[in-house]
Parts: sequence; C-alpha cells; structure tokens
Amino acid sequence: MAISNDSRTRIKKIFEPIALGMGRLGLTPDGLTLIGFGITVIGAILLGLQLWLVGGLIVFIGGVFDMFDGTLARATGQVSPLGAFMDSVFDRWGEAIVYLGIVVGGTTAGSDPVIVLAAAALGAAFMVSYTRAKSEGLGFTAGTGMAAIGVMPREIRLVILSLGLIVAGIAGSLVALEIALGIIAIGATITVIQRILHVRNQARHSVTSTK
Repeated sequence: MAISNDSRTRIKKIFEPIALGMGRLGLTPDGLTLIGFGITVIGAILLGLQLWLVGGLIVFIGGVFDMFDGTLARATGQVSPLGAFMDSVFDRWGEAIVYLGIVVGGTTAGSDPVIVLAAAALGAAFMVSYTRAKSEGLGFTAGTGMAAIGVMPREIRLVILSLGLIVAGIAGSLVALEIALGIIAIGATITVIQRILHVRNQARHSVTSTK
C-alpha cells in the first residue's frame, strides 16, 4: 500500500510549525536541503564504521529533513523549480551515499549478503526515482501524482532501512539489516513495475482519447 498524496499533505502539515521555526532562525529551504544532506553523509560514514545503531538514527534524522525544506518553501511562498531540483538531486545523492556506507560496513564485517542486498536495494531504489522523473519529463502523471504510485516510495524505504539498521545495532547481528535490504530491493522492484504499468495505461488512454 502506497502513501497517498492526501496523506503526504497531512504529514507535511504536522512538520510545518517546525519548518517555520527553522525559517525564523534564518534558514532557507535550500539551506535545510544541504543540512539534511550533511546529516545523511555523517550517518553514512558511521555505517561504514559499522556503527549501525547510531548511524541508522542519524540517517533517519537526515531523511526527516526532506520534510522540512519543501514544507518551509510552501509555507513561505519560496517554491521554485530550482528548489525542487536541489531537493530531488540531494535526496538521491544522499540515498546513494547511505547505501555506499552500508556496503563499506558490510565489507569490513565480511558480510557478502549485506553487500549484495545493499547493491540490489540501491539499484531498485534509483529505478523508482528514475521512472517518476522520466514519466513526468514525458508529460505523464504531472505534479506529484507518480509519488503515490507503488508500494515502496522513498518515505517507506527510509523507515524500513532505518529500522533494519537500528535493530542490527541493538542485536549485534546483521540479519535485521539483510532482511530490511531484501524488503527494499523487492518492494522497490515491484514499485518500478507498478509505475511502468501506470504510465502504460496512461499512454493507452491518451491514444484512445485522441481517436
């Protein structure tokens, strides 16, 4: 089950007072994007050092900042194509660095399953983002409509990965992380297929309506 756009709007409303508070401190939406990215990088470094618990917590905090930048931009009328571009690019960049940190940590720990599953999860996750970007670039599912398509959008991936990392750190075993990465790889792949079918249906409907 995916997160609907209405649910996204309600969640972002919850974060609005916090985002506005950060704005009153002089932070801009782009500034929050960069701060979130920096926090995520720190979390990835800790994962590379096999500090799974604290790394997972920091990665989650960095991901939450994704709520703040866009919310602040909308609440203060600072929404712009450049801001949306920066937000999307740094989100993808941060996600890639997190998986790289997991691969480094898994390599040091001698865990082949973590390495393979992290690579699979990364590839599938990026295909989720690519299908949305490509479809919107070609005129399908304008706005944020594609974000609600599929079982494994970024928010769900962030929660599952963070839980896997935190449990792995507490338990002292990488089994929870392996399971989380496997769920992400499978769920993101399903999401890609769902988005392909969604665009295909839109294309067929467009052809039919023009006849």
